[in-house]
Amino acid sequence: MAVDPKLAERVRAELAGRDGITEKKMFGGVAFFVAGNMACGIYGRELIVRLDPAAAEAALAEPNTRVFDITGRSMKGWLMIQPRGLAAPEMLSRWVRRAVEFAATLPPK
Repeated sequence: MAVDPKLAERVRAELAGRDGITEKKMFGGVAFFVAGNMACGIYGRELIVRLDPAAAEAALAEPNTRVFDITGRSMKGWLMIQPRGLAAPEMLSRWVRRAVEFAATLPPK
């Protein structure tokens, strides 16, 4: 599945200027890491975010979210945010910030 190039540029702009961010191609998409830990990514037109598992469970009640499951096996703490949930700049900023803040709490790899 092709990565939405406009979404990728929006995420890169959100992450610009932050220390310790790296980008890698993964799972047919692109992923962004904080000190070696994946924080967020893009799969098609959706944003992947990694949150504390309890926070991710609560976030599923928010509009335009679903469990991250592209292989038939879901992963705790990982969500997909649908395009409608990223339409406004502040919506994308909020999700990226939450993912980066969680990844920053993990031990560096």
